[in-house]
Amino acid sequence: MTMTPDTRLDSSGACEGVRDDFPIMRTRFGDLPLVYFDNAATAQKPRAVLDAVTDFYSTTNSNVGRGYHRLGLAATERLEQAREMVRAFIGARSVQEVIFTSGTTHSVNLVADAIGRSVLGRGDEVVVTEMEHNSNLLPWRALCERTGARLIVVPVGPHGSVELADFAAALGPRTKIAAFAHVSNVLGTVNPVREMAAQARRHGALVLVDGAQAAPHRPVDVTELGVDFYCFSAHKAYGPMGIGVLYGRQDVLAELPPYQVGGGTVKGVALNEPVAYLPAPARFEAGTPDVAGAIGLAAAITYLDDLGWDAIQAHDARLVHTALELLSTLERVRVVGDPARDPAGIVSIDVAGIHPYDVGGHLDGNGIAVRCGVHCASAFLDSLGLLGTVRISFAVYNTVAEIERLCQCLETVKPGMWTREHPTVRFL
Repeated sequence: MTMTPDTRLDSSGACEGVRDDFPIMRTRFGDLPLVYFDNAATAQKPRAVLDAVTDFYSTTNSNVGRGYHRLGLAATERLEQAREMVRAFIGARSVQEVIFTSGTTHSVNLVADAIGRSVLGRGDEVVVTEMEHNSNLLPWRALCERTGARLIVVPVGPHGSVELADFAAALGPRTKIAAFAHVSNVLGTVNPVREMAAQARRHGALVLVDGAQAAPHRPVDVTELGVDFYCFSAHKAYGPMGIGVLYGRQDVLAELPPYQVGGGTVKGVALNEPVAYLPAPARFEAGTPDVAGAIGLAAAITYLDDLGWDAIQAHDARLVHTALELLSTLERVRVVGDPARDPAGIVSIDVAGIHPYDVGGHLDGNGIAVRCGVHCASAFLDSLGLLGTVRISFAVYNTVAEIERLCQCLETVKPGMWTREHPTVRFL
């Protein structure tokens, strides 16, 4: 039975009923219970997701789209049911606009490769922002190096946000694509996607949005946002690792060449005739898909829908505001950016005089998992003048009590090996 949102999760920060849904939350390190604040890297999985994956492999395991037998047909049906659930989750108009990939990185590379072979040429421009994760920076940089196009990087202000005027100024008649994050994986900054997309499209540019940090924390409607491509990874939204989604507008996908070719992408092949590729999504899903992953993602979507977005966002806001209030009492701790402006479940901090890795190691010794370093966005940290940050990222199973424990541990952190012996080294 689906439970109403107010019985599953509210803004109190308690959520004990929700915590019971996640088996890993029972983990202990000796006498210390696990506090998991590394959700922006990967979120834990509820029992519903684990059961859905196990059920597929136990009852329906078969390849899809090829086998004319009951298991094969059942597996295909479950995959397409998952595709429909993703379509509804992101507000796409058609299931033909939903492509399963291995994750956000794969999705961006797919689009960059296709754009490079069909749209982009020497002297054209690709616009990104300074806050991008490497997965939404390096594919475009490599593409520009390969094609002779120019990579235009929009600067980020001192509070870690992109000014619309700066973004507009970077666009021009040679802009072919603008690619930017919905939510920064470093600071939790929420970009004005709708407005940025409208500006880019006024120049005739395509728009790709990295939604990896948005999908777990807020409702996404790609049609309302007015974007051409939107991508996210299941594992950050309580689903399995190794499965992701690329949304592409149907008319845009129809003009793009396939990224990889092979089984499942063609109607048939004759050695002496041109290859006839299937329309999207099949032309972009060569080989055997991660069927169990897609089914697990569908279960994660159902789980989020059952909790309710109003409750999820209220919970995020409570945790972010509580963290900011408690962190403000710690003399050496500085919050980077402005996570209170539009809470997205991420708070990044700098501890004066102590290397981020020493902070992370101290917290881990107390059973608290955070992410410390550059978060695959070293260029962004350079622009902020920081070696790295300690990133605290929340999920539906986190509590106010866990934040209190984190702040108590931060009071006792001291300079360690990294601070003394490797004060400028960073690699994560």
